[in-house]
Amino acid sequence: MRVCVFCGSSSGRARHVEVAGLVGRMLAERGVEVVYGGGRVGTMGALADAVLSAGGSVVGVIPRSLVEWEVAHQGLTRLHVVETMHERKALMAELSDAFVTLPGGAGTLEELFEVWTWAQLGLHTKPVGLLDVDGYFAHLLKMVDHMVEEGFLKPPYRDMLLVEDDLERLLARFQDYRPPAYKWSDDGPTG
Repeated sequence: MRVCVFCGSSSGRARHVEVAGLVGRMLAERGVEVVYGGGRVGTMGALADAVLSAGGSVVGVIPRSLVEWEVAHQGLTRLHVVETMHERKALMAELSDAFVTLPGGAGTLEELFEVWTWAQLGLHTKPVGLLDVDGYFAHLLKMVDHMVEEGFLKPPYRDMLLVEDDLERLLARFQDYRPPAYKWSDDGPTG
């Protein structure tokens, strides 16, 4: 299994670096190959270093323009250098069987929302999860629920976003995941 992990080029609080390292180690110990954004800084670097230290395999995907800026990790199992951010996300998705999002900034959320939207559109059937470390995503999840309440997000699509505060539980849910047999047009317009 290959899991794409979305996380930050910034470190955030020390706890976030610690959790990124724990996630990397746990995935490596389970024989799960990690796909991520290719940087050696922030929680991205902590994740990759932990996977490698535990003897695991990690694949990075980074745009050429960010190789210097994000300081591409040169010790990875494989590093794909692509031309654009769009190519980065498309290749990360293509290489992965599932997606885990760790605490991060706008870029991390953008990656999450794109693969979740692709799942809603039926462009892939892979599980999309949030690892809600210490309630980091509580406000985001409140907004997601508000989107449902306001009629902008159908409940089956909300349910596609798997949320756990424990990686083992999240991975177990990935094993059992089946996308909903639902299309946004099934209910017709709301009003």
